[in-house]
Amino acid sequence: AKEAFRSWGQSSLAQRTSILFRFRALLDAHRDEIAALITAEHGKVHSDALGEVARGLEIVDLACGINVQLKGELSTQVASRVDVASIRQPLGVVAGITPFNFPAMVPMWMFPLAIACGNTFVLKPSEKDPSASVRLAELLAEAGLPEGVFN
Repeated sequence: AKEAFRSWGQSSLAQRTSILFRFRALLDAHRDEIAALITAEHGKVHSDALGEVARGLEIVDLACGINVQLKGELSTQVASRVDVASIRQPLGVVAGITPFNFPAMVPMWMFPLAIACGNTFVLKPSEKDPSASVRLAELLAEAGLPEGVFN
């Protein structure tokens, strides 16, 4: 993750959101499969598992449109001969430790936004039901996310 951040943190917003849009399409196409993994491994009924995937998908949608939120700001003359500028920059490696009870939703509350902002991400899912997280990682790779950005 640290090595991947060197290039990912310098990547353009357009590149990052393009990958996230492809991930979003793959996630939507595979929502039943991911829900089935949750049902088999966690024991949730299929409708609850589908709802969990849908709640995660909402955050992916937000991440796809984050480029507007990441614009810097410039305020001129906030005081006599004083201008204020803000520049949004990625932090680096971000980690998420997630619980067993929402194996897809809680990770998707974390990693899409971190990745969209130019950070790399290390996910530690619950050892009780990691299959949904593993499948999400596979879909991110299929969407074109560079190796080491999501771990």
